[in-house]
Amino acid sequence: MTREEKSIAIENLTAKLAGVNVIYLADTSGLNAATTSDLRRACFKAGIKLEVVKNTLLEKAMEASESNYGDLPTVLKGNTSMMIAETANGPAKIIKDFRKKGQKPLLKGAFINSEIYIGDDQLDTLATIKSKEELIGEIIGLLQSPIQRVVSALQNQTAKEEIAE
Repeated sequence: MTREEKSIAIENLTAKLAGVNVIYLADTSGLNAATTSDLRRACFKAGIKLEVVKNTLLEKAMEASESNYGDLPTVLKGNTSMMIAETANGPAKIIKDFRKKGQKPLLKGAFINSEIYIGDDQLDTLATIKSKEELIGEIIGLLQSPIQRVVSALQNQTAKEEIAE
């Protein structure tokens, strides 16, 4: 790869990282072709972009990016696949699902809404993160609950008064 090609690749990676809030880095080495194809298919269905990247190019793109990736570039060793997603827990759930059948992929690290997670031991934590939509749904449910009880009590009171008449 020439310097110019590397420069273009770094610019492309920097553009991909711009405005992205959920990035997972995983080790997919050792997966056979069929398993890799299944992983790519699962990612595509979940709206996750999966791409194998060169560590040095990704590290330079992270340095050039406006986001602060903290210690995340330190995990860029060996085979690295980058997963870009909209939902914070999507890639973690896919990785956990694939780990039921084998040892890989291994989570190297993740960048989620400016938070850095490093190490495969973070996988369970990341899989339980709730998406923005799930949190909004829970809040709405909590807010509606007292109102629903008041309305129900008023309806019961009205029904009792009608029966008494």
